[in-house]
Amino acid sequence: MTLRRRLIRIALILLLFPPLLAGIAGWVIGPSFLHPIRRELTADSIREADSAFRFLHAERQDFTVHAPDGVLLRGWRVQSSRPNGSWVLVFHGVADNRMGVLSHAELLLREGYSVVMMDARAHGASEGAMATYGWLERNDTKAVVDALLAAERPGDASSSREAPFAAGGPREAAGPRHLFALGESMGAGIALQSAATEPRIEGVVAEAPFATLREASYDYAGLRKSPLLGKTLFAPFSWTLVYRGESLAGFPAAGVAPERSVAERPFPVLLICDEDDVALPCRHAERIYEAARGPKELWRVPRAFHTAAISYQPEEFRRRVTGFFAGAMAQSENRGAAKTVAGN
Repeated sequence: MTLRRRLIRIALILLLFPPLLAGIAGWVIGPSFLHPIRRELTADSIREADSAFRFLHAERQDFTVHAPDGVLLRGWRVQSSRPNGSWVLVFHGVADNRMGVLSHAELLLREGYSVVMMDARAHGASEGAMATYGWLERNDTKAVVDALLAAERPGDASSSREAPFAAGGPREAAGPRHLFALGESMGAGIALQSAATEPRIEGVVAEAPFATLREASYDYAGLRKSPLLGKTLFAPFSWTLVYRGESLAGFPAAGVAPERSVAERPFPVLLICDEDDVALPCRHAERIYEAARGPKELWRVPRAFHTAAISYQPEEFRRRVTGFFAGAMAQSENRGAAKTVAGN
């Protein structure tokens, strides 16, 4: 064999081996993508949460909800000691549980927002065979909202999924005035997809969301170093990961796309991206921002890593989140007043 042929063979091996290895890795990892590590809810973590709630004089109740497919979802319904009449659904990230958003819940409770903290399906204490990153979870959200309304409006069976929350005051029999969502990472993607199909959610705060499931796979394929690497040399990892995930779970990856959700329904969004995030870089939030049809804000947090905005800039986080919810409430009430005037 000539030196030239030997060099060509070596070059072909070096060129083809990484994609081949990446494809095999994607196929092998595919099932674990649907079955993330389950972070159990321990007695110590419950005591930690209860201590925080007692300090805030907040009232915690266990909250169990049956999803449309029969999966039992477990979480907490926590009412602020000085409720403003609005509730926030708080969504945690992948391989986590409701404790992962405890600091966010504490912030909201201090500001008068009551919160619902659920373990996502296949996470924490909730049941579920697999995580689907929003495909089934958006339906879970509808069930949670229905259960919240039933709990806060006892004896009222007339509320429909299309009806807005009541405009009554805190703790009134009419129930919650407004409903919002706040999510981190996977939870941010679920919150955005839920709001597209659940009109009772009036606004969403989403930190470190993924634009689409396939786009997120490029970051993982690129070893969290370069999405370009994940779209070229290591692209077979993404292809086989997504293909096997679709085959095992029975849902289309293209249907898991927060970027498309914000274009389907014009709800207000506050998108937060952490500048040093290598898991879900800012381009995801920027793509969602460009696609959003409703009122929208984008906050880039300097030097913050994945979902760390509340730690890096706690006061600015509080100001932006509460200001966003206050603005969304005002917009909702103005629309309600306009409809009332038009009806008269």
